[in-house]
Amino acid sequence: MTEKVYAEGQLGSTVRPVVPFRQFVLKVHGRCNLACAYCYIYESPDRTWRERPATAPAAVVRATARRIAEHAAAHRLPRVRVELHGGEPLLKGPGPVISTADAVRAAVGPGTAVTATVQTNGTLLTPAVLDALAAARIRVGLSLDGGNARLNTRRRDHAGRPSWPAAARGARLLAERHPASYAGLLCTVDVTQDPAEVYGSLCALAPPALDFLLPHRNWGTRTPGRHRPAPTPYGDWLAGAFDLWWAAPDGARPRVRLFTEVVALLLGGQSAAESVGLSPLAAVVVDTDGAIEQVDSLKSAYEGAPETGLDVLRHSFDDALRHPGVAARHLGADALADTCRSCPVVRVCGGGNYAHRYAHGTGFRHPSVYCADLERFVRHVAGRVAEQLDGGTVPPTGVCHS
Repeated sequence: MTEKVYAEGQLGSTVRPVVPFRQFVLKVHGRCNLACAYCYIYESPDRTWRERPATAPAAVVRATARRIAEHAAAHRLPRVRVELHGGEPLLKGPGPVISTADAVRAAVGPGTAVTATVQTNGTLLTPAVLDALAAARIRVGLSLDGGNARLNTRRRDHAGRPSWPAAARGARLLAERHPASYAGLLCTVDVTQDPAEVYGSLCALAPPALDFLLPHRNWGTRTPGRHRPAPTPYGDWLAGAFDLWWAAPDGARPRVRLFTEVVALLLGGQSAAESVGLSPLAAVVVDTDGAIEQVDSLKSAYEGAPETGLDVLRHSFDDALRHPGVAARHLGADALADTCRSCPVVRVCGGGNYAHRYAHGTGFRHPSVYCADLERFVRHVAGRVAEQLDGGTVPPTGVCHS
């Protein structure tokens, strides 16, 4: 507990306006049918998932829905996002996912629009499952390492069998059968793979959007590939993928969240992603037992790092906004290390993902473990944007069409 309080930092007397939660990550199922080598939940220092129920009980679902409605009404939110997660949220079929989304929509009423998305590994998607999710107005996001078998060797089941055949079938069914329900793809960067192959193979799956995530590492675990072949392997990888995306013709470019966020920030906009920029955190997690927690990526830091001590049965989401760990994420540049605040690219990189700043014993007030990579990538994107501005155009960030 001493480490936890210290890690959250001293908030001092800085006052910021309250920024309500707009994204609610609800754990529908706390177990997974895969054993991915880099999983930040089941392969992390945090083992609290073992003590929680596999599925969220009905009472927790009802309480969560009431709390979301309460928060939306108190802050007059016109819309909220509900992200239905696991584990693998479809382990019990689409029923629990649909009933959770239905409960939230019924509770908030017509005054607040609810965008519901299930994030899945794709292995359990069948025509019947996809039909049911589409009928319930639930979008489907897929987590993959690329668009072919070789790129997905890290994603295996508990018996060591590859997940790709089932995931590929699910991805094809989604794109062909319910393209309007297709939310997009999430891909964790593996610098040992060619960015051209990864990007091209993912785009071949016809996603309307995709995002590249850096592996959840910190100053205790460092980054994969301790003996780096280059000073900034992740920055180099992202720069290579960005160039392919930036040069793609109109109509053949998916919206890549990391890329569009960085471009927007360079042009003076605000961020809407946790990984870059200085905008306040707008997401909160509810686990299967009803615990209100900070974002899951903190599990990569230490046991219990995301915990707030709050739950939906006894506490409101406004209570969570006042939690020191959440409040620290609303301080912008004031929460960053001195070296970050003086960095010329800080408004764009934002210090990087909060979880990537952690160091044992001294908390989160450090530069990201990917600091050099982020600077390399941001400066590369700035150069490409400057070239386009000099030429009088900036390519649109449209969607990929099959």
